[in-house]
Order: sequence, then structure tokens, then C-alpha cells
Amino acid sequence: MADNPLGMNLGELLRKAQDLGQQLKARQDELAALRIPVSVGGGMVQMVFNGKGEALSLYLDRSVVDPDDLAVLQDLLLSAVNEGVRQAREKQQEALSKMAGGLHIPGLTG
Repeated sequence: MADNPLGMNLGELLRKAQDLGQQLKARQDELAALRIPVSVGGGMVQMVFNGKGEALSLYLDRSVVDPDDLAVLQDLLLSAVNEGVRQAREKQQEALSKMAGGLHIPGLTG
């Protein structure tokens, strides 16, 4: 087989693409298994996220559930969700950076 401009034959390119796909699947599995605890409002709202940014559990202290003041609860929930998503994104970036071997790839590794 003729070499391509990258200096690899088609078989090598396909093998590298398959290896990359396996690495990506492994990183996705690691992120899905990761648990990220988040606590806001002095522990009144606690959530657990996975590394994919999915909320897995929610705890609300009874004192934060006041039907006459839902704004506090809403603010605490938003803070917890935003923090969980932020931390999950960091974990995703770390996983992609490891996979990229420390290379900075715009749009992929941040």
C-alpha cells in the first residue's frame, strides 16, 4: 500500500483510529463511574454528579424548604447544579488532555 502524506499506510491509520476510539470509550466509562459530590449553603443542599455532568442524587435539608421563600431554595439548587456541571467539565477536560498526550487541541482540550 502506498504511504499517505502522514507517513502511515492505510492499515496503520485504521489501527490508530481504532485505538483512539477504544481510548475514548475507556475515558467515557471512567467519567460515567466518577462521583463528584457538591455541597452548597453550608450543606443544606447536597448533590452528587458523575463525570459526564449528570445529577445522580439530591439532598435538601428541611430548613431550606420554606414555601414562603422559594427564592432561597432556587438559588441554592442553581448553585449546586452549576458547580456540579463545572467540576464535571473540568474532569472531562482532564480526561481529554490525558488522551491527547498533553497536546492543546482547540475545541477539544480547552
